[in-house]
Amino acid sequence: MQLSEKKCVPCEGGVPPLGSEQVGEFLREVPGWQVSEDHGTLSKEFRFSHFAETMRFVNQMADLAEEQGHHPDFCVHYDRLDVQLSTHAIRGLSENDFIMAARLNKLAFSRK
Repeated sequence: MQLSEKKCVPCEGGVPPLGSEQVGEFLREVPGWQVSEDHGTLSKEFRFSHFAETMRFVNQMADLAEEQGHHPDFCVHYDRLDVQLSTHAIRGLSENDFIMAARLNKLAFSRK
């Protein structure tokens, strides 16, 4: 099953973050996303034609985050949106981060 079709599973901690090999495998499924050197965060910059379009996407992202129970950190810069994903309960990356990344890519692609 593709990551964009999966649903995030609540993570309360007690499991280790993904290892380098797993991160590399999942990263191939989320074009445009980058992993920090310490494998603690997953990030991507989304670009839009204007502020209102950026904010529409932010609202859709918020709805998706609530639905999935997995919330990104983000910063809006007029026509640009910087998004970071991490699983705070394990201080690193989990499959949930890659599921959200795939779903955000799908959401952004469906807007074009």
